[in-house]
Amino acid sequence: MTPAGIVGGLFLLLALYCGIDPFKHSAISEFPDFEAYYVDMPPWSTVPKEKDTQNFLQKSEIKFLNQVQGPESMAFDPLGRGPYTGVADGRIVFWDGQKWKDFAYTSNNRSELCDTKPSPSSYLSNEHICGRPLGLRFDKKTGDLYIADAYFGLLKVGRDGGLATPLASEAEGVPLRFTNDLDIDDQGNVYFTDSSSKYQRRNFLQVVFSAEDSGRILKYDPRTKETTVLVRNLQFPNGVSLSKDGSFFVFCEACTGRLRKYWLKGEKAGSSEELAILPGFPDNVRTNKDGDFWVALHCRLSMYTYINSLYPKFRTFILKLPIPINVQYLLLIQGRHHAVVVKYSQEGKLLQILEDSKGKVVKTISEVQEIDGKLWMGSVLMPFIAVHNLA
Repeated sequence: MTPAGIVGGLFLLLALYCGIDPFKHSAISEFPDFEAYYVDMPPWSTVPKEKDTQNFLQKSEIKFLNQVQGPESMAFDPLGRGPYTGVADGRIVFWDGQKWKDFAYTSNNRSELCDTKPSPSSYLSNEHICGRPLGLRFDKKTGDLYIADAYFGLLKVGRDGGLATPLASEAEGVPLRFTNDLDIDDQGNVYFTDSSSKYQRRNFLQVVFSAEDSGRILKYDPRTKETTVLVRNLQFPNGVSLSKDGSFFVFCEACTGRLRKYWLKGEKAGSSEELAILPGFPDNVRTNKDGDFWVALHCRLSMYTYINSLYPKFRTFILKLPIPINVQYLLLIQGRHHAVVVKYSQEGKLLQILEDSKGKVVKTISEVQEIDGKLWMGSVLMPFIAVHNLA
């Protein structure tokens, strides 16, 4: 047999193996209805290539190491106390200036399953029982803390903390399966994201790899107690943050690598548009006092992930190889965690980029917000909070 024939035969055997996955060793073997979707990526030439060659995030201070597991989001109360953060065991805790204290929780079914474990990922299999608070925001007028829990939907808790009260668990008859982030306007309306109507957070890698488009942006009206869908058919919507003047909010669409704007006021009210193309896959976004937007990137966009996004059949083929999902994830993030944050103006201009390209200090970031000249950075995957002084 000729060399070309041997190669062709091997490729045929590999294709057959991937087609039937006989030993169930693939990353999607437990998801028989898995389907990969096309992602409408921006032209490669338009993806920002700027880098922080100084790796300024390596100068960040690591705080509360091993005291907080997976602090996805942080909030400071109307009196400036905090931070408050949601952790992997389902609690919301706050820093009183000397130590961390329990403040609230979202599940009324907590048990020994939620007890202390060695890492944020150790809680993954029990998140649907213990709860997983992600986005946090205080209503500055009432002092209530609003919580986006990945499994229990939108909730709030009063100033005294305790068990949070459920506000929304479905919209248009479709359950909230992956509630992710939120923000609150001056009238108390809550804008929040449901990252997927198909997969829960414990299967977030399946959301990423499939790029399925059941994600939604929603609004909860506290007066009518109604939840309405503002934007639908999104591929992993994540962070959301109101503009300084409240005329619009921005939200991240992770799979497409875009920061989008939804108009609340003016002639364009009720419509959305692209604000910026990001250099990677975004997580949360937060508005600073000047009205600019800080976006945390889970990782930079590589040519490998770019091609995977454009060709879903190729992506499915790769995912059916006998390669564990954690290795597939490493391929997605170019072999290692590397922290990146970017700042954009209200017009969508890239103003600043900070990173730790080697992951030596900060490693990975889920949220970044600017408080009194410092960047507070949380991560759903890490056991610490990082603080970077902008001065």
